[in-house]
Amino acid sequence: MLRKVILDLDPGIADAVALAMALYEPRLEVVAVTACAGNVSPEQATRNLQGLIEYLDPPRWPRLGAAPTGEENWLPDHQELYGPRGLGPLNLPVAELHHLHPADKVIIDEVRAAPDQVTILCLGPATNLAAAMQRDPAVAGLIGRVVLCGGTYADPGDVGPVVEFNMLCDPLAAQRVFHSRTTKTLVPLDAARQLEFGIELLQLIPQEQTRLGRLLHPMLGYLFRAYRERQGMEGVFLPEVIALTQLVRPELFQTTFVAGDVETSGELTQGATVFDRRVRPQWKPNIDVVTRIEPQQVMRYVIDALHQAARRMA
Repeated sequence: MLRKVILDLDPGIADAVALAMALYEPRLEVVAVTACAGNVSPEQATRNLQGLIEYLDPPRWPRLGAAPTGEENWLPDHQELYGPRGLGPLNLPVAELHHLHPADKVIIDEVRAAPDQVTILCLGPATNLAAAMQRDPAVAGLIGRVVLCGGTYADPGDVGPVVEFNMLCDPLAAQRVFHSRTTKTLVPLDAARQLEFGIELLQLIPQEQTRLGRLLHPMLGYLFRAYRERQGMEGVFLPEVIALTQLVRPELFQTTFVAGDVETSGELTQGATVFDRRVRPQWKPNIDVVTRIEPQQVMRYVIDALHQAARRMA
């Protein structure tokens, strides 16, 4: 049986790569894709999502959910890596959809349609999932599993000494998900940083003349330049791709079941993920955290999945 999945993303470059992999992954049935603010504004997130789905044109189109526009849970300074529109130099055309449902409603509908069968992969801030739980409190007990991309376990943060980007965008939402009764796995920065993709990635992915290659090469080329110019790195990290791989190939990852929470205030620590690692922990364990990955095997899966997607798109 295929695993039913909802992808919730703030469509930046790494999110777009993960989306391409997921839509053509034969082990997954992507029932919905929902947009949230994070790498880009809510309006741009919804537009990017529509543009990517239309370009990738999967054999079975998922339901689409629009990003909520009431709250601006995004950080404009993060655009230094992904560009002002989130997808590097790309500005994908979209057909205007006049009746796009809000993301939280789509999540609730799909979870209730298949209780205990749907995995939700949050590649951006947890805004939509938390909103769904608040709108329909019973839905938390009907979700099969939640995989969260973000936070840190022992590593430093990326937008602060101890704070990761997705968590900082909406710490209250992240805390609500941490406190929920769902079965949860966190794929933190620590895991993503165990696999640095070098410039040779551009030679390993589908060639530029393929349909998928025409999407991937401009975005990833832009990302490599941004990492070099802004962070002095020759390689790039793709946390969202690592999180998707954990969902599909969990045997390539080691996890530990721990007690975790999210700090929602503090000038230096707002958005920090905190774990009770005392000799005698006082908190009850509530989340699996990825601590180690198999970098070479994960890399092999990513390349194979992209070539598989390219072949199926042809």
